[in-house]
Order: sequence, then structure tokens, then C-alpha cells
Amino acid sequence: MKATEILMQEHRLIERVLDALEAAAGHVAQQHTVRPGFFLDAADFMAGFADGCHHHKEEDVLFGALGGPETDGAVEMMLDEHRQARLLTKGMREAARWLESGDDSARSPLVTNARQYVALLRDHIAKEDEMLFPMADELLSPEQQERLDVGMQRIEREEMAEGAPAKFHALAERLAAEVEGLRIRVALDAS
Repeated sequence: MKATEILMQEHRLIERVLDALEAAAGHVAQQHTVRPGFFLDAADFMAGFADGCHHHKEEDVLFGALGGPETDGAVEMMLDEHRQARLLTKGMREAARWLESGDDSARSPLVTNARQYVALLRDHIAKEDEMLFPMADELLSPEQQERLDVGMQRIEREEMAEGAPAKFHALAERLAAEVEGLRIRVALDAS
């Protein structure tokens, strides 16, 4: 499997968490109770998997292989969006901690950071899936593709904790299940 195909598979997992995060933020915006820990868990997923593993693979392996005049602008835009995502994750984590400590005024910044993160990442993923990755597949030789694969495997092996990929998949499923439970609870309360 090509490195870009692996990254696209990871995008599907990230989108699962984005769906859950968007729904939870909507519940908070409608003044429903959502445990602040949900957002802390989502921030852990984003920092640990989306940024710590996925973005790390892109930044340290793929983007370096794409260095050249035809890709420099696209790569710089992706790097800038990674930086923005880190700031939004930090803001969401801080607001969730305030809410957890009883500061109800944290609801608004929590919702804002979560929604902005979701919008940014959805747009970012679309750009990568529809433009950057096909460009990489076209520009990179089979030998370069092989080096990408080796580099990405190295990141997973050396820089991710033992069992981390399975842990993040399980966390994504728990977040999705929790939001489904919230949706059902809200629907029951409304009836």
C-alpha cells in the first residue's frame, strides 16, 4: 500500500473523531450536558494521533520528499494548517479544563475551538486527499514511495508508544459511541 493510501486511511479515523467532536460541540452549544472529559479525550486523540502520529508522518516524511517548486506552496499551507490545529487543540483542552472545574463561561470558547478545529481539519483533509496526495503519487518515483513507507513505519515503531495505534482506534470508537449515547439521551429528554 502506498504511503498516501495509509495517510488517507488515517484521515478516515480522524474524520470519525471530527464527527463526534462536532456533535458534542453542538450539544454544548444547545446547553446540554456533555462531560468535559469528552473534549479532553478528543484533544488527547488529536494531539496523540492526528498530530503526534499522522501529522508527524506528513511533516517528517512526505513533505520532505515533496520539496520542490511545484509543491512548496502546498506544503507550506499544510504546515500552517497543522500549526493552527495545534493552537485550536490547546484552546479546546484549556476550555474543557475550565468547564471541568465548574467555570460555565468556558462553554463558549470550548464550542468555538472545537467547531473551528473541525472545520479546519475537514478542509485540510479534503485538500490533502484531493490535491496533495494525488500530486505526490504522480511526482514521486517508486523508490521514493518505498522510502516514504520505510520512514512512516519508523515513526510508528520508534515514536509511538507500544500499542498506541490500537489505543487511538479504541478511543475514536469510544468517542463516537459516547456521542451516539448523548444523541439518544437528548432525543429521549425532548420526547
